[in-house]
Amino acid sequence: MDSLPDAILQYILSYLTSARDVAACNCVSKRWKESTDSVKSVVFYRNSFESIMETDDSDSIVRKMISSSRRLEELVVYSPFTSSGLASWMMHVSSSLRLLELRMDNLASEEVVVEGPLKLDCIGVAKNLEILKLWGVLMMSPPKWDMFPNLRSLEIVGAKMDDSSLSHALRACPNLSNLLLLACEGVKSISIDLPYLEHCKLDFYGQGNTLLVLTSQRLVSLDVQGCSWIRVPETKFLKNLSISSVTGRVYMVDFNNLSSLEALSIRGVQWCWDAICMILQQARDVKHLFMKVEFTGNEALQPFPEIDFVEFFNNHPKLQTFDIHGAMFAALCQKNSLKKVKIISSSSETFLTDEVKAYLSIM
Repeated sequence: MDSLPDAILQYILSYLTSARDVAACNCVSKRWKESTDSVKSVVFYRNSFESIMETDDSDSIVRKMISSSRRLEELVVYSPFTSSGLASWMMHVSSSLRLLELRMDNLASEEVVVEGPLKLDCIGVAKNLEILKLWGVLMMSPPKWDMFPNLRSLEIVGAKMDDSSLSHALRACPNLSNLLLLACEGVKSISIDLPYLEHCKLDFYGQGNTLLVLTSQRLVSLDVQGCSWIRVPETKFLKNLSISSVTGRVYMVDFNNLSSLEALSIRGVQWCWDAICMILQQARDVKHLFMKVEFTGNEALQPFPEIDFVEFFNNHPKLQTFDIHGAMFAALCQKNSLKKVKIISSSSETFLTDEVKAYLSIM
């Protein structure tokens, strides 16, 4: 390694990502320490500072390491840090940073009364971000974000938030193409208007009665969990759709145009029958259908009404795979209709679960 030109050594060391590896290289020699300033991506894992008792000390180490980089583009921090520490890091790397991933660990409400900037507010200075990933987020007040014009992907996993705070955060990210909100608590009604959004996954937990209105002309895939009322007026390019609800009921689903839909999955303990009929009617051209719903009824748990199986397939001529589970299987009880199922088109392969095959075999 000593005989390598400086440019090649810098090129090799630029592929280091682990903060511990970078720190070890700094201790090899002065030449290696000077070469590590070409590192563009640094990851501080959860145990990076397990031998350090004070979080303030780890903050200063992170600041020292990232400030030695000429142009840090990716910063991932899973180890504990303070809001003041994060603020100081952002001063050094805000202009060059493209990817930022933080384990916030601030779900406890005590952070609200701590003096100094909130962790979320500190992120706002990194205006050139393209990817932002946050874990364990407390967002009970609107974050002080001006605008992230280059942000294409926003992922928040494990969060407490309210409607206005989430709306404010999304307005600061007008050019998102990917949005992922997982295990988010406290959202009751949200309207999302992102013209460039293509992939969206939303998981709201609680009572399962969230109202969602989503507008995006470019939407390709949508996965929604925990919403009782769903309205998506622009769905011309939507190919993959999944709607599920563990708690609460799905009362209404409204999609304008599902002509491009290829895969549909509906799951949950209870759906209103009108909502099921509506989504199946709107998805007449679907190719792959998965259904696992236990009960219907607007309020009380009610069994499924009888379904004409032949009429169902006639209304979905492009169906290639059909996977049905749970109590919904009991709805397939019109034997006279089922006996008419004789031919499966050679251009498609309809898949039935073992339950359905066994039912057909004894008729």
